[in-house]
Amino acid sequence: MSTLMEEEIKRWTAKRKTALILEIIQGKTSVSEASRTYDLPPSEIEGWVEDGRKGM
Repeated sequence: MSTLMEEEIKRWTAKRKTALILEIIQGKTSVSEASRTYDLPPSEIEGWVEDGRKGM
């Protein structure tokens, strides 16, 4: 698989980020669970959650 295709598959749209942030805020999942599920660093997800809270 080319690097470009891997980049496209791992791209997080605003809509996907928002859905994940809402699940975390609502307690349906945790940052650590999301980190494992989506293979993302917890610090990145925490940053998204913080940005989401600032925007509310």
